[in-house]
Amino acid sequence: MPKNPFTRGHRRELSKRHKIAVAGVATLGAAAVVFSAVPGNAETTTSEAAVSSAPVKYSSEQLKIRQADVSEQLAAKALQSKAAAEAKAAKAHAAAKAKAKAAAAAKKKAAHAAAAKKAAQARKAKAASRAAHRAKLRAAVHKSYANNLDGWIKESLDIMKAKGIPGSYNGLHRNIIRESSGNPNAINNWDINAINGIPSKGLLQVIPPTFRAYHVPGTSWNIYDPVANITAAANYAADRYGSMDNVNSAY
Repeated sequence: MPKNPFTRGHRRELSKRHKIAVAGVATLGAAAVVFSAVPGNAETTTSEAAVSSAPVKYSSEQLKIRQADVSEQLAAKALQSKAAAEAKAAKAHAAAKAKAKAAAAAKKKAAHAAAAKKAAQARKAKAASRAAHRAKLRAAVHKSYANNLDGWIKESLDIMKAKGIPGSYNGLHRNIIRESSGNPNAINNWDINAINGIPSKGLLQVIPPTFRAYHVPGTSWNIYDPVANITAAANYAADRYGSMDNVNSAY
């Protein structure tokens, strides 16, 4: 029986050679392995193609293409960076603008609120002032006075105060006693006014034309009414002398 050329030893040798060939292919990137076998007792031989280890060379055109690719990649990256920076700046600008707008709106709202509060306070103060004035007038109207000289003077003084007419209790009382002795129906029928047909009448001896000219609203139009007579005379004295307090004789 002929010997099997692929004995165990040959298999080990071939296995070793294959490993070297594979390593060469992995390292150099190309290898050609040729096996030759002869029948019978012939030795099995293996031929290995020479593998070139020279570096790969590129043409000038290939280099230009690769350089262009690199330039395009760098340009694209630069554009991306620029776009990202512009987007970030735009976002920051929009945020700052929105913040400024919100601050302006808040300031405007606060100003409107302050103005509204001030106007409300002014209206409240004005309403309170009117209410106090009405209360004062009601108190004066509903206040009761004695139906005598003391009561007439006091009621006249309250009306004079409300109308801004100056005068004091003593000034009124002193002139009333001199002019009429406190008689509200007193009339002078002998002086020059009487001779001229316009006699002086009432507590402070006022002639009718003067009474009508200086009549105080809210009082009677009757010249003999004590309160109406006093307030009209006090109004006239304030206009001519500054106050009834400054009158010490016929006026």
